[in-house]
Amino acid sequence: MKTILLFGAGKSATVLIDYLIAESATNNWKFIIADANKEQVLVKTNHSPFAEVVEIDIADDEKRDVLIQRSHVVISMLPPALHFLVAKDCVENRKHLLTASYLDTNMKSLANEIRDRKLLFLCEMGLDPGIDHMSAMKLIDEIHASEKRITSFKSHCGGLIAPESDNNPWHYKISWNPRNVVLAGKAGATYKVNNDIKKEDYLNLFSDCKEVSIDGLGKLAYYPNRDSLGYIPIYKLETATTFIRTTLRHTVYCKGWNAIAQAGLADEVNQGDTASLTFKKWSLPIIPFVNDENRVLLEYLGLFDELFVPAAAKSNADILQYLVETKLAMEPTDKDMIVMLHEIEYDGGSIESSLVVKGTDNLRTAMAKTVGLPLGIAAKFILDGTFTQRGLHIPISKEVYLPVLKELEKHGVAFKEIKK
Repeated sequence: MKTILLFGAGKSATVLIDYLIAESATNNWKFIIADANKEQVLVKTNHSPFAEVVEIDIADDEKRDVLIQRSHVVISMLPPALHFLVAKDCVENRKHLLTASYLDTNMKSLANEIRDRKLLFLCEMGLDPGIDHMSAMKLIDEIHASEKRITSFKSHCGGLIAPESDNNPWHYKISWNPRNVVLAGKAGATYKVNNDIKKEDYLNLFSDCKEVSIDGLGKLAYYPNRDSLGYIPIYKLETATTFIRTTLRHTVYCKGWNAIAQAGLADEVNQGDTASLTFKKWSLPIIPFVNDENRVLLEYLGLFDELFVPAAAKSNADILQYLVETKLAMEPTDKDMIVMLHEIEYDGGSIESSLVVKGTDNLRTAMAKTVGLPLGIAAKFILDGTFTQRGLHIPISKEVYLPVLKELEKHGVAFKEIKK
C-alpha cells in the first residue's frame, strides 16, 4: 500500500491533513502523521480511520528511521532546522521528500545522492516560497514564449486578517508561527531597482514602506523580503532592471513595527532575570520612537502595562512574542486572508496577477490552506506518476507548476490576471 508520512502537524498543517485524509480514502493510500503531541493531532484528524497518528520525539533516530522506511513519500513540516535530520534518512532509505521551507546549504549538500538514487526532493513547496514561484514562472514562461523581454518583476505576498475580522489597530492577527512574525526581517533585504542594487538592514526595513493597490482591497504596504537577487537566475530574469520580492502588511503595521525594531524589542539577546520586570519598564527603550501615528498600536499591544512579563521569557523577542500571541490572537470565528500580487513589465506591456484567499475559521486558515495544499498535491502527484522529475528542486518547472496550479484552482486558490 502506498504510504505518505507527515512529520509535524502544527498550525499550517490542518488543511494538508484534511486533504491527505480525503485522498487516502479515495486512492486506498495509507497516511501516517508523526508529531510530538498525539492527542492534538487526533483532534485534527477527527480520529479518521484513514490516518494513523504516531507520537514521536523527532530526535529519536530509530523511531524516525522506522517510520520513513514504511513510507513512499515524506512531508516535513517541522521547523526548518530539523528538515536535514529527515532528509538524510530519506536519502538513506530512498524515499521522496517535500518541504515548504527555503532550500538551504544542508539540503544542497545531498543533491548528488538525491539525483543518483532517482529521488525527488521538492523544497519551497508552500505559499511563499511555493505558490509564488509557480504562479510567477507561469507568467514568465508565457511572456518569454512570446519573445518579449521582461524589464521589471515585483512579487508581493502577505498573510493578513480578512476585512470582516479586522478589529484591531494593527489590522493584523497571528495565523502562523508567532516566532517567525517576531523575527521577520532580521536578515535585512537585498533587491534591485532600476539596475541599482539596494541593501537594507533590519533597522531600515520598516521605516519607509511603499504601497501597492490590490484589486478589491485597496492599498497595502510592503517591505522587501530577504535576498531577492538569488532568484534572478532561477526565474531567468537577468534582463530585468528591477527585481524585488516583498511582504505585504497594512501601512500602520509598518509604522508600529518600525518603532519596535528601532528600540531593539525584537532582539534575541538574553535579558537575565526578568522576575520583577514589568512590560512598562521593559519597553522603556521605545519611548523616543513613540509618536501620534504609532502610539495607539503600541498601547494596544500592552507595551506600557504595569503587569509583570512572563517568567519564562528570557529575551526581548520572548516577551514580544508573548504580547503578540496574546493581543493579536485570532478568535475562533475569525478569518485570515492571503494576498499575493505579481507585477511584471515587459516590452510593450505589463501584467498584474493577484490572489486573494480567505480562511474558513481560526483553524482552517488561508495560511494553512495555501501552505499545506501544494505539499499535499505534490505528494499525490508523486504517487500517481504525474511527477516524473527527479533530483533536488524547487517548483519552477512546467511539469510541476501547471498541474499543481490547476489542482489548486479546484480548491479556490485561483489567480486573477489583468493585462495593461
